[in-house]
Amino acid sequence: MRMVVLGLGYLGATHAACMAELGHEVLGIEVVPKKRQQLAAGEVPFYEPGLPDLLKRHIDTGALRVSDSYAEAAEFADVFFIAVGTPQKKGEYSADLSFVDSAIDELVPLLERDALILGKSTVPVGTANRLAERADELAKDVNVEIAWNPEFLREGFAVLDTLHPDRVVVGAFPGGTAEETCREIYSSMLEENTPFLVTDPSTAELVKTSANAFLATKISFINAIAEVCDAAGADVTAIADAIGYDARIGRKFLNAGLGFGGGCLPKDIRAFMARAGELGAAEALTFLREVDNVNMRRRTRMVEVTREVCGGSLLGKRVAVLGAAFKPESDDVRDSPALNVAGQIQLQGASVSVYDPKAMDNSRKLFPTLDYAADAIDASEGADVTLVLTEWKEFVTLKPQVLNPVVRERNIIDGRLCLNRQSWEAEGWSYYS
Repeated sequence: MRMVVLGLGYLGATHAACMAELGHEVLGIEVVPKKRQQLAAGEVPFYEPGLPDLLKRHIDTGALRVSDSYAEAAEFADVFFIAVGTPQKKGEYSADLSFVDSAIDELVPLLERDALILGKSTVPVGTANRLAERADELAKDVNVEIAWNPEFLREGFAVLDTLHPDRVVVGAFPGGTAEETCREIYSSMLEENTPFLVTDPSTAELVKTSANAFLATKISFINAIAEVCDAAGADVTAIADAIGYDARIGRKFLNAGLGFGGGCLPKDIRAFMARAGELGAAEALTFLREVDNVNMRRRTRMVEVTREVCGGSLLGKRVAVLGAAFKPESDDVRDSPALNVAGQIQLQGASVSVYDPKAMDNSRKLFPTLDYAADAIDASEGADVTLVLTEWKEFVTLKPQVLNPVVRERNIIDGRLCLNRQSWEAEGWSYYS
């Protein structure tokens, strides 16, 4: 099929390349000049394993092209994916839908044939209904159908999750073509017996926000238990292992530590709360406020532990921070717990040196006042305490013997419960978590 992807950020670029991989002819629309030029040259402007080769291959074959012209898009295809960002509004919990609205306003007046617009972006419930009304107002004697087809990508596994998803969800209005079209688009996935769920648009929107809210709740639950474990002298990892054997609970997302961040979970649960309030159902999601609070307390607690390890004051201390991305296999530092902690420690008078395998450039842009190192050894030079705040394999497998000669004090704080405590203590390190 011929299709257009509107917005070539993390979601859009991945979706466009993967649709080309499925055999479709894809036109990607990106209005930011620098990003557009990089993508048109087959270069991915962010880190995502497997995506650079995929993108370059389909740019080279011509199966995927990049443009900034909505007029070209309207002429090119009858199926359009909205994959633009929905960031949190400044000073509010609500989602900023200006990019979504702009995509509809730019595209629909240019359409000269019936078209299907499929939303991929994470949006508050009711957005598809509102956009359908707006499309009706803007359309010129053509039928423009709106449906929602949410994404469920994990950063670091985005290509796999797009090509081999756990499920495909399509939220369609009655009497439209969305279900039939999506079955054709995703036919190779359906041949793999991937569950295909057809709902109304509001339900599809809520599937995405509910999934993120549940994952955030699960992470904050185990971190709340970790707070109790700190007070009681218990082992939260053993608790997670034990309750994880219960099939009703499961072990995934029960790793206690510094908490979640990134460009999705924090903003999405806040937007979910805001939308529930607008609908008169605020009390239904009050628990998410505590989920958010627990998550933010983990960052504060990490700073407190670091200060305690340094004898009660961070003034004049040297702190090594290993990890800046919000999770491994990503260069995303949006709402990164690691960088937040590094910044707080610096504000309390410490000299902070940060190293991350992939997120250095993005970190410098967000926190230019921090010091940045070439590797873990460089970051730990003269350190009074070393913090592991992103569980990159490079840090998980790091041998304490490598750092022994360069640190000033052998103190390690495991912010992700990912290190082998015995191996560090055997080398004379004081281990904290």
